[in-house]
Amino acid sequence: MSIQPELRPSAGTDGIDEKPTDWDQRIEKSRDNGAAVDDNDAAYANKEIDLARHEALIEGEHKFKQLGWKKLTICLIVKAIALGALSIPSAFANVGMVAGVILTIGIGLIAIYTSHVIGQVAVKYPHVKHYADAVRLIWGRFGYELCGAMFCCYLTLLVGSHTLTGTIAFIRIVDDTALCALIWGVISAIILFLLALPPSFAEFAILGYIDFVSILAAIGITIIATGITSDPSTADWSAWPPEDISLKSAFLSTTNIVLAYSFAVSQFSFMTEMHTPKDYVKSIWSLGLMEIFIYTLTGALIYAFVGQEVRSPALLSSSFTVSRVAFGIALPVIFISGSISSTVVGRYVLTRAFPDSPIQYVNTKAGWIAWIILIGVITIISFIIAEAVPFFNALLGLISSLFISGFTFYFPSLFWFLLIKEGKWNATWWNIVLTVTNVAVGIIGLAILGLGTWASVQEIADQYASGSISGSFTCDSSTYA
Repeated sequence: MSIQPELRPSAGTDGIDEKPTDWDQRIEKSRDNGAAVDDNDAAYANKEIDLARHEALIEGEHKFKQLGWKKLTICLIVKAIALGALSIPSAFANVGMVAGVILTIGIGLIAIYTSHVIGQVAVKYPHVKHYADAVRLIWGRFGYELCGAMFCCYLTLLVGSHTLTGTIAFIRIVDDTALCALIWGVISAIILFLLALPPSFAEFAILGYIDFVSILAAIGITIIATGITSDPSTADWSAWPPEDISLKSAFLSTTNIVLAYSFAVSQFSFMTEMHTPKDYVKSIWSLGLMEIFIYTLTGALIYAFVGQEVRSPALLSSSFTVSRVAFGIALPVIFISGSISSTVVGRYVLTRAFPDSPIQYVNTKAGWIAWIILIGVITIISFIIAEAVPFFNALLGLISSLFISGFTFYFPSLFWFLLIKEGKWNATWWNIVLTVTNVAVGIIGLAILGLGTWASVQEIADQYASGSISGSFTCDSSTYA
């Protein structure tokens, strides 16, 4: 007896029942099982991806919550105390010893207070990660976009300023005018790029200790060198401003002192990485009092030793050999203080571009690629602007007057009135005191905005009129002397 194989009938054949056969049912069941398996595999794969993404986000949050108040202080020192400290003696020469000391101490105390207000906002509104987020609370989307543009523009220009300062330092140290100055500019930009690569401020704080020692040593050498070579009988310093002082000169000097205290612009960005944000008070008082002491001592002593001929930065006021040594010691502060501005603006851009992605934490391959490209773009833009604009230093003064007046003065004043103040302005005597204080701070900010901008524009016009504007992308090292 032969066994015939079971044949699957063709559908629609005449004389054949069109009811589903056992064969059809088995095929359909197999298909359903296969689809279920495929769906389960896809769901499992999606869960694996979500789990990996979730773990990356948790790891990133942990990585960016390791900043204590001591490391915050170091980050603020890196941002605040740079070679700008050595521009203060020339400010003293323009306004006199008495006014210089009063301005240095007074503006320092105001900077401590406004930083305290910024800290209060950061603690009360923990979702605020950068300065633009805080301005959004009071001015909405318009304020957010405006402040974000100000934030990126100012910090990028600061990186450019440090590129130029590095160029000047290398030219002074090497003392070979045959070398094209652009070579030193490119080297400076590369160093700034490499130092900005650590994405976490807790990691960056390690460099801050080197930075702090560097600036203290540079200042100390300059004070000692100018003190040794000075002749008290011929020193022409004065307690009072020169009789021929102009409003422009006085306000440019005031702006230089204001810029030396401009650490508030990065405070929100730093505080978002603190594991205990309320400890910020220790940091701002430590930094503020340290700045007041260093700036007042530096300005008064170097001005007293050198007199009206003091240069900016004051390193240039010592002998050629000593200035070469001092610039060499100052190289760490030039590049570390400059690179932290790249890191701050990079963190802002990355957080905004990838708000819900692990990329913002730079702990994945994609995150590192995005971060390296971003820091590279910031460095290139800052280098091009610094070399292309022939009046860059005056431009930096103009931008500083436009922006720092807000970051350090009138924005914190508005924060207190709109976000921090409890009850009516005259509800208690303390509210009255704080109201008067914040009104005064706001007025000072508006004065710096108006008069500082006017003085900076006048300085640019005077430079053009005198023919002291250098060319763009120049190889001539003598123009940097």
